[in-house]
Amino acid sequence: MTVLFVEYPKCSTCKKAKAWLDEHGVEYIDRDIVTDNPTADELSTWIARSGLPVRRFFNSSGMKYRELGLKARLDAGMTDQECFELLATDGMLVKRPLLVGDDFAIPGFREAAWAEALL
Repeated sequence: MTVLFVEYPKCSTCKKAKAWLDEHGVEYIDRDIVTDNPTADELSTWIARSGLPVRRFFNSSGMKYRELGLKARLDAGMTDQECFELLATDGMLVKRPLLVGDDFAIPGFREAAWAEALL
């Protein structure tokens, strides 16, 4: 199975996650989240596939997240569609790395979750 690995190449966690994929012989398509940002439709599909709330796909540690005051906006009740559209405007808003397979999507690098999905 080939998975989609969505990353920011300068991110140390993304580098660690990529090394983990390589060490475990996982075939993947590498996608730069800045130059090829996910679309609102892709995000909608992936978030549904993950079973997680949409806010888990926001890079809450990022400067853009803080600059835009997104915690307050999310707490105020943005719709999922508004979230998909906002996330699609800038890859730096999306939690990374993002691992996407045929029946899963996992935001962030959590070895146990990745191993469960892939190994």
